[in-house]
Amino acid sequence: MREQNLRAGIGMMVATTVVFALQDGISRHLAGTYNTYMVVMIRYWFFALFVLAIAARSTGGIRGAVRSHHPFLQAFRALLLVAEIYVMIYAFVHLGLIDTHAVFICYPLLVAALSGPVLGEKVGWRRWSAIAIGFLGVLVILEPGSGMVSLGAAVPLLAAAMFALYGLLTRYVARKDAGEVSFFWTGIVGALFATAVGMWFWQPMSGTDWLWMGVLCLTAVAGHWMLIRAYEIAEASALQPFAYLQLVWGAAMGMSIFGDTLRPNVALGAAIVASAGLFTLWRARQVAR
Repeated sequence: MREQNLRAGIGMMVATTVVFALQDGISRHLAGTYNTYMVVMIRYWFFALFVLAIAARSTGGIRGAVRSHHPFLQAFRALLLVAEIYVMIYAFVHLGLIDTHAVFICYPLLVAALSGPVLGEKVGWRRWSAIAIGFLGVLVILEPGSGMVSLGAAVPLLAAAMFALYGLLTRYVARKDAGEVSFFWTGIVGALFATAVGMWFWQPMSGTDWLWMGVLCLTAVAGHWMLIRAYEIAEASALQPFAYLQLVWGAAMGMSIFGDTLRPNVALGAAIVASAGLFTLWRARQVAR
């Protein structure tokens, strides 16, 4: 058991949100020029090498990391995450960083809503009320009848649902499988699937963009490492509220680099969704106590 350090954990989580926002911006840049499937494939190659290195140094080595009590669920989790990345990058390119993140941050509400049927957890009326309010916030963002809906605003909603299911399945397999096992399956199966798809969409890449691709790979590994480290030294329920800062950094990058616009309804809706999500996290912590 590692020594707990809440202040260091919060600092690590804030740094993680900065790195993930940078990763999203680079993904949008590369996917705007090159095929998304190729970009994700190269990113997963680097991720797989990192996972193999971690597994080789862990107790039991690679053989231990392969052994899972839920091999089919582990494989499905990995495939789900790759598909979610495809969907998110598509949304970044076609909707922008701000509108995509504003809708995507509803995923904790989806986790709360699906925790009953997937994990058998009880969700009380207070959390159901927060979930309903949160999705009213999503409607404020989507502004039915506006151009955003016609541009496919359901795309980040789909990504949020996929990521929520991925998180719930991760919690489910963690009942019997160690974190190293889940991490290994996520990287290796994901890399195999991304390669099987991406190899058909190879495009020549300029030298400058290869540098950006390298930064993308490094940020993916650094972000996951910092996230794991943060959860090792501080409680997840205490850190989760700071994950919403990714919306702030993403909005700043979208406006300053890509020329995105922060519309008033998006800012209001995102505030409603984030507040509802924070309440569900707080309420879950109270119930656990």
